[in-house]
Amino acid sequence: MMTTDGEQRVFTWKLTQLIWLAFGVLEALIGLRVILRLIAANPANPFARLVYDLSYVFVWPFLGLTRTPSANGSVLEISSLIAMFVYALVAWALVQVVWIVFDRPRSAAVVRQSTVVDQTVPTQVRETTTVVDQTVPARPQNQPGVAERNVSRVMPAGNLAV
Repeated sequence: MMTTDGEQRVFTWKLTQLIWLAFGVLEALIGLRVILRLIAANPANPFARLVYDLSYVFVWPFLGLTRTPSANGSVLEISSLIAMFVYALVAWALVQVVWIVFDRPRSAAVVRQSTVVDQTVPTQVRETTTVVDQTVPARPQNQPGVAERNVSRVMPAGNLAV
C-alpha cells in the first residue's frame, strides 16, 4: 500500500512529537529529582521514593561524574543536571534522524528568479557639445612631409653590414 506525501509527513510529525513527549517526561522526572534533593525531601516519603527509583535508572550513568555539593541535608546533584542536558541532546538528535530518514521532498521545486528594475525616463535630455577650433600650422617648405621622411630612412638591402 502506497502512502501519499501528506500521510508520510503526518506520520513523521507525529513520531517526532512522541519523541519530544517521551524525553520531556524524562526531563521532568529528572528535574523533579533535582528539586526534591535540593529541598532535602524525606527519602522515606512514597512520592519521593517513587521519583528517586524511577529516575535512578536514567541518572545512574552520570552519578559520580562530578562532586555533589551538600549542606544541611540539601544536595545539588550536578550529575543529574548533566544527565538532563545529555538527554535533551539525544532527543534533538533522534528527531533530526527521524526527519532525515522518513521525510521525503514534496516534489521537484521550480525556482524562478525575477529581477524588477524601476527605471525612470528623463523628461528632457540636454546635450552639450563643445567644439574646439584647432588650426594646424602650415608646414615650412624646407621640412619633408611624413611620407618623405619614411622613404629617406629606408636603406637599400645591398648596403647592410654583416
